[in-house]
Amino acid sequence: MGTITLHAAGPASPDTVWQRYALLDEWPRWAPHIRAVHADGRALVTGLEGSVASVAGIRAAFVVESVDHDRREWTWRVRSGPLRLRLHHGVHTHPKGSATRLTMRGPLPVLAAYAPLARLALGRLVRT
Repeated sequence: MGTITLHAAGPASPDTVWQRYALLDEWPRWAPHIRAVHADGRALVTGLEGSVASVAGIRAAFVVESVDHDRREWTWRVRSGPLRLRLHHGVHTHPKGSATRLTMRGPLPVLAAYAPLARLALGRLVRT
């Protein structure tokens, strides 16, 4: 097991970036590897369960563990077959506009393989 933390900063406001996280229908717009998000709700709330469909046809089940709208942070667990990841996201102000942080915990080879996609998505997330 391992941990990798990624950061990205850009001109989008922290409120804009948070809304892009908080509204599930926004995810495919900034995360190019996500085709669709299937869940009972359309906004992040603690306990929300669903699945993410990737453009490669892979589906991953998820459970949102916690959401703090005031601090602009959220954590979820993602599972695809035997693979399990825990991802913690945060948004804060930055001299450029906003910054986002993603801390991923799971099998290190999986994290290393996913990191380039996550880095690309985070960069798109903070753009205007």
